Amino acid sequence: MREGGALDKKKAARKRGAFFLSPQKQNGRWRCGRFLLNYQQSPLIMGILNVTPDSFSDGGSFLSTRKALEHARRLVDEGADIIDVGGESTRPGALPVSFEEEAKRVLPVIEILAQDLSIPISVDTRKPELARRALVCGASIINDVSGLNADPEMLKVAARGNKTGFIFMHAKGTPQSMQKSPQYQDLIEEIHRFFQTQIQRAHAMKIAMERLAIDPGIGFGKTVKHNLTLIHQLKRFTDLGLPVLLGPSRKSFIGRILDLPPSERLEGTAAAVAIAVFQGARILRVHDVSAMRRVILIAEGIRSKSPADFEAAPQ
Repeated sequence: MREGGALDKKKAARKRGAFFLSPQKQNGRWRCGRFLLNYQQSPLIMGILNVTPDSFSDGGSFLSTRKALEHARRLVDEGADIIDVGGESTRPGALPVSFEEEAKRVLPVIEILAQDLSIPISVDTRKPELARRALVCGASIINDVSGLNADPEMLKVAARGNKTGFIFMHAKGTPQSMQKSPQYQDLIEEIHRFFQTQIQRAHAMKIAMERLAIDPGIGFGKTVKHNLTLIHQLKRFTDLGLPVLLGPSRKSFIGRILDLPPSERLEGTAAAVAIAVFQGARILRVHDVSAMRRVILIAEGIRSKSPADFEAAPQ
């Protein structure tokens, strides 16, 4: 592209409200409290820890603090770079959980893990006060699956945090309504504009770009076709200059295609993860860390390495 063309593209992006970062200016680091994660060298793995009785895949399996801690340590041993702790199911149709109940589920787990583990702990919540208390307990990342739609005060909590990492996820509707015939004029463009708006809000709160990540929200107000389109065109979001997170693990679109329950969606998840990596995902939120770590290594090797890098390797 001619130099003038590149400048025009940047000006157009700024006019739309984007804080455009060229690939040359991206340092490939995600600041999460005292942690600085390198997502450029290799995609990061976010291990899922649902401390809930009703999550779609593993609800009830890790509801006790003891079982939750054991599972978290197992995920770390398998190669997780982040542990994402959630105490409120956001599966389609799930009912809200009270603040008191969610706090009782997640805060003791986060407090112990933050002391025991040398990787960041993320709190998966829509409640600002729960996020604030989780940060006090040692969490380093806020994963707001509502994308600030549940409560805009969440961004203030992140801004007051000590360089807290923050994930903007796109969701259309609430868990009670999001899968009731979701419609978009232009799926990719609408979600892209959503992220632009949220980045501006973070910028206004003096939150550094290096602390942000974006998640297009597979399964949150999307049909099977929407989910497949998002994975196919994931690269469209990389021009925003932030690490793209994707959470396809055991999701219903895989079940719909394969006609299998969540416990039998490993291969489908692997296919989605591999393609997502190839399309620019730099953080993968998964249940099966050990298996997906292998998938990511191969997918990233194919995506980023030249044949010369493997010439000395065994055939």
